[in-house]
Amino acid sequence: MAAQLLLMVPALGSFLFTFGTGVELIRFASLRAVLPGGEATPSVEWGAALQDPRVLRPLAVDLGLVALFVLQHSLMATAPVKRWTTSCFGVLQRSFYVFCTALALQLLMRYWQPVRHGPLLWNACTEPWDTWVPLICFILHFIAWLVIFSVILIFDYAELMGVKQVYYHCLGMGDPLALKSVRAVRLYSHLRHPVYLEFLLVLWAVPCLSLDRLLLAGLFTTYLSCGHSLDQQDYLYLRAQLDKKFLVFSREEAAYGDLLARNGPAPGKES
Repeated sequence: MAAQLLLMVPALGSFLFTFGTGVELIRFASLRAVLPGGEATPSVEWGAALQDPRVLRPLAVDLGLVALFVLQHSLMATAPVKRWTTSCFGVLQRSFYVFCTALALQLLMRYWQPVRHGPLLWNACTEPWDTWVPLICFILHFIAWLVIFSVILIFDYAELMGVKQVYYHCLGMGDPLALKSVRAVRLYSHLRHPVYLEFLLVLWAVPCLSLDRLLLAGLFTTYLSCGHSLDQQDYLYLRAQLDKKFLVFSREEAAYGDLLARNGPAPGKES
């Protein structure tokens, strides 16, 4: 039993590393883009920019970083690689996959090269839009990230991060996915990215669109679109799950209100 409990250490370590990577992703994808610092030059000619090594070199590096993430995230999700990693890491397979994904994202964010000498596709950081357009983009990003984290909480985030698999293994309960309904398993097979529209909003809703941001947004939009294949049955199941969550929350709130009504106000709260 003690040896099984030790498996929680790498699982929790992977979870904390992934959580930190998510926080860093907010800074990389939103704060740096919504609060620009004049990194690009909008007056550059397109023909000259596409022949300038100062433009082509960072774009090539950025393309390689995105390709590295896409290859890691896709190849490790294929059945042969999953069987191999399961044979090597056992119940830690999901934690290992999540850790590698976070590591690939860390490499992308750490070595991303902004294009400082290329043209801007649009620029709303000049008067009279330099105040309210970045503000609107900031609000949209805030709402998008709020929805993203809300959806992660609605889904089984402990299972997504690989912690629940290890916990169930320690209790001798097997794979948690085997305990889910057929509709849930069907949804998971179609829904590789549960926050598709929100990520698109984060990628494209920026006051200034530079060439490196265009590369990032375009490639990730294509990749997310290829992994998004929900149908009507999946949407109906999602709606049913949301209604169930809201019903649980409303029952808890009603029970708390009944408890206060029976016991009276808390000490120090009397009028």
